[in-house]
Amino acid sequence: MKIENINTLGELKASGYKSNSIKEELRTNLRAKIKSGEPAFEGVHGFENTVIPELERAILSRHNINLLGLRGQAKTRLARKMVDLLDEYIPFVTGSEINDDPLNPISRYAKDLIALNGDATAISWLHRKDRFFEKLATPDVTVADLIGDIDPIKAANLKLSYADDRVIHFGMIPRANRCIFVINELPDLQARIQVALFNILQEGDIQIRGFKLRMPLDLQFVFTANPEDYTNRGNIVTPLKDRIGSQILTHYPETVKIARTITEQEAKLDGIQSDMVHVPSLAKDLLEQISFEARESEFIDNKSGVSARMSITAYENLLSTAERRALRAGVDKTTLRLSDFMGIIPSITGKVELVYEGEQEGAAYVAQNLIGSAIHTFFPGYFPKIEKLEKPDEKTAYTDLIEWFFAESGFELLDDATEEEYERILGSIVPLEILVKKYQPQLEKEDKFFMKEFILWAMVEYNKLSKDRITDGYQFKDMYGSYISKL
Repeated sequence: MKIENINTLGELKASGYKSNSIKEELRTNLRAKIKSGEPAFEGVHGFENTVIPELERAILSRHNINLLGLRGQAKTRLARKMVDLLDEYIPFVTGSEINDDPLNPISRYAKDLIALNGDATAISWLHRKDRFFEKLATPDVTVADLIGDIDPIKAANLKLSYADDRVIHFGMIPRANRCIFVINELPDLQARIQVALFNILQEGDIQIRGFKLRMPLDLQFVFTANPEDYTNRGNIVTPLKDRIGSQILTHYPETVKIARTITEQEAKLDGIQSDMVHVPSLAKDLLEQISFEARESEFIDNKSGVSARMSITAYENLLSTAERRALRAGVDKTTLRLSDFMGIIPSITGKVELVYEGEQEGAAYVAQNLIGSAIHTFFPGYFPKIEKLEKPDEKTAYTDLIEWFFAESGFELLDDATEEEYERILGSIVPLEILVKKYQPQLEKEDKFFMKEFILWAMVEYNKLSKDRITDGYQFKDMYGSYISKL
């Protein structure tokens, strides 16, 4: 019988439906996915051999779970993906505040209703998308918010005394019965509120204002916490940690390739931007490398972490920078330029916590330093390494390029230069063309000018050329000429 035809308790019994606890439900559906080879947490990248196996073991063990990791490590996303492991629909007693199982009611309302109507008791169906509850732990959260309290208005309307359990107003946790309940940033929850969770986690009953209700709530708890919070804002009290079955450590993407996949998946772009702006593969890799550099930077508090959201918002800003330039030039298509990376600075400065030395240098300087470090790191993977110390008069792969700048006194590359002007300027530097043809012969035509600009910025990072910011662009010179101009 189809669920849309099952509207009463009697029909439910006749269908042969059997109730499962939510932990059994998750376990059963996960077993089926593992057996079939279907991914249980599709869309979560970089955790395939680390976090996800541990999470699957915790679900198979019927554990409540604590996801411990720095910001932007997909903790909440993992919790939300667990919804896909629930049955599509489950029945509940119509009108029940706490999603009572018709075959195993626990609230007074449902028990009284079934006692009165028997098999004629009306039932409804709850979709799995409605079985996810989430609460951000903040210092102002109360026991009444989470567990419940006596409702004097209900007592007055029903003409009941405060000794009657029907005057209870259920909080978020009882209302999430038979659902996944997530508490984000658990250490931020005051210790006395954490204590209120003890009985729910262990015995399954709730206590409200002197009422000890034997209500075996059926919940899958998932907590998230940031290790930095343990010292900054609070702690998870030891008895509560003892009641959480599995604590799983998350981490940042371990490779640029994985980070790039996450960014491309999460960035909010429309078709107009994607069609208008061509983004070279190197540009995407450079963008991700900035986050890797930030996590190692001496100017940034590594304990605070560098969220994956930094790369996502930076990518959005990067394309918007190129899009704005194209709109101002009145063209329908453009290729991303390395100078467009200056447009991502606001995405970096708002996402990192600076240490004292970083505060002294300034957020904008630190952001530019990260971009330069990413270029410095990637350059040897594309062109011959530039040695710090070179023998006098020794000819290197870059000698002709340096001599070109010495002879021509450099050039200016404006932020809003047209495509024709941009390509004309970079195309006039013959040694750049030779370098690209020799060391990147397979390069796509539309990526060639980005690669040329990449060489120039890298030469600056390796102290072979100078780059100065002018009002509306950059000026590239040889190091000696730059030194003379400052005298």
